[in-house]
Amino acid sequence: MGQDLLVLNEVYKHFPLRVGFWQKTIKKVHAVDGVDLRLRRGEVLGVVGETGCGKSTLAQLIMGIYPTTAGSISLNGQDISTIRKSRKVKRCVQMVFQDPFWSLNPRKTVRKILAEPFKVHRIASGKELNGRIENLFSMVGLEPERLDSFPHEFAGGERQLVGIARSIALQPELVILDEPTSAIDTFSQAVILNLLLELRNKFNLSYILISHDLSVVHYLADRIAVMYLGKIVETGKVEDVFNSPCHPYTKALLRAIPVIDPDGKVKPIEPIKGDIPSAIDPKPGCRFAGRCPEVLSICSLEDPSNMEVGEKHFAACHLFKNSSFRSS
Repeated sequence: MGQDLLVLNEVYKHFPLRVGFWQKTIKKVHAVDGVDLRLRRGEVLGVVGETGCGKSTLAQLIMGIYPTTAGSISLNGQDISTIRKSRKVKRCVQMVFQDPFWSLNPRKTVRKILAEPFKVHRIASGKELNGRIENLFSMVGLEPERLDSFPHEFAGGERQLVGIARSIALQPELVILDEPTSAIDTFSQAVILNLLLELRNKFNLSYILISHDLSVVHYLADRIAVMYLGKIVETGKVEDVFNSPCHPYTKALLRAIPVIDPDGKVKPIEPIKGDIPSAIDPKPGCRFAGRCPEVLSICSLEDPSNMEVGEKHFAACHLFKNSSFRSS
């Protein structure tokens, strides 16, 4: 893997809550709260966490769908926070959405959907355009004869393949995968995951994989970032985080995965106890303190800093202030 492709430095996104005729801001939703991330060229970074933790908002900030409240987002060393409308930037960063049915225009044929990126960026037309579209379709395993069909004529997994074909049409450097397999059947999930790996190797793509399915992340990602209530609480290589989780929240997520023992019985799932705190005016200290089984007195007073707990393995937890602590 090469040098850094994408760098997020202290990125915040707060959504104001407004009331009254004059739309006065009374509070803010802390959707993303001080996120630092790095993605190397050719790398797959998995971002996991419970629903509402800020994963999708983070993806939308990178895409430029939302402006950042504070912080910087750099692509190839260039700050893209303020020039997000640049065609060059949009060509370098593409996205595969969660629901392929709603992400494709139902009133256009697939040929027209795939032609749109080329036309917007004035890259190809005529026979050359049709040749590129047919090549894209074949690349994702679909028959070019079906290009003049509408999205509703395809199965769910096939529609997601169309979405993937559209995302790689302009040969981007980074593709954001927002729950790419959650809305399709198990067989199609396997086809799509293998295709994504094949495309990554072929075009040296970098992926940010947003998912709540830890098995998908384990299969596809090189590194993982665990997110809780707008903050990154643990990062590291996938095998390190899965085999030696350090943050109590990461441990709780892994314990919630169904496991089949050698006798064929499913071991009981251990749910994370307690209610998720509100993202509106969050309390000081660690945001997981109210649900953490290893909570300390300092956890409700001081926000933990990010500490190295292994080789390129980091966790934001007060437990690691004591050097004698080891993850269990």
